Amino acid sequence: MGKNKIKKFRENETFGCMVQPLFEEVFSQDYKLKGYWRRDFFRNENPIVLELGCGRGDYTIGLARMYPEKNFIGVDVKGARMWRGGRTATDERMKNVGFLRTRIEFINSLFAEGEVDEVWITFPDPQLKRNRIKKRLTAPLFLARYARFLKEGGVIHLKTDSSHLHYYTKSVIEANRLSEYIACDDIYARPQGLPEEVLALQTTYEKRFLSEGKAITYLQFGLNGVEEFVEPVFEPDEHMAE
Repeated sequence: MGKNKIKKFRENETFGCMVQPLFEEVFSQDYKLKGYWRRDFFRNENPIVLELGCGRGDYTIGLARMYPEKNFIGVDVKGARMWRGGRTATDERMKNVGFLRTRIEFINSLFAEGEVDEVWITFPDPQLKRNRIKKRLTAPLFLARYARFLKEGGVIHLKTDSSHLHYYTKSVIEANRLSEYIACDDIYARPQGLPEEVLALQTTYEKRFLSEGKAITYLQFGLNGVEEFVEPVFEPDEHMAE
């Protein structure tokens, strides 16, 4: 491990905004903050918004700046990447930002029923191989996890450069009769009706994808109280971009 990465890991431990549960604290048991993020971490009663797979925390930080009346938590397992967001939140003394270093598979050990108001998924790995479909962050297995902590009427946002993942997620929405609020297959070509933060905030990955000429897509949907989800029959068009 490089010295720079070790330095970032050590610095993460000094950030008050950084929560790093041990494996044994979240595996098959509830973490101490589950159900108490507002009271014990943020110390307010504002809505909680998660960014899953937050990477450097670009969106978490950007959203927190735009909406000081909400609490934001970036979730990822890559501590060296999350350092950037933790450093920024600490330097700017942001009170409505947290970063949670954990595997998303353990997410139900960390958040209680109805504790989360919104979920953002920004530029996740589309997991294009057929044997990795279940690892997509919008696959039925993951939606079932989110359903356990997303409040009634809560929404999920997916922003991605992968048209495959975009249309796969649309097929999941249709197969499970979920509420599709907004669907756009190219946000910069058809920006009408999109939330401000979809266009105003760009992650490091998004800037790179745009420079490569890729279209950026966006979906906003709700789970409608569904708890068990089915995998759709999904056959992508041959011309569909990855």
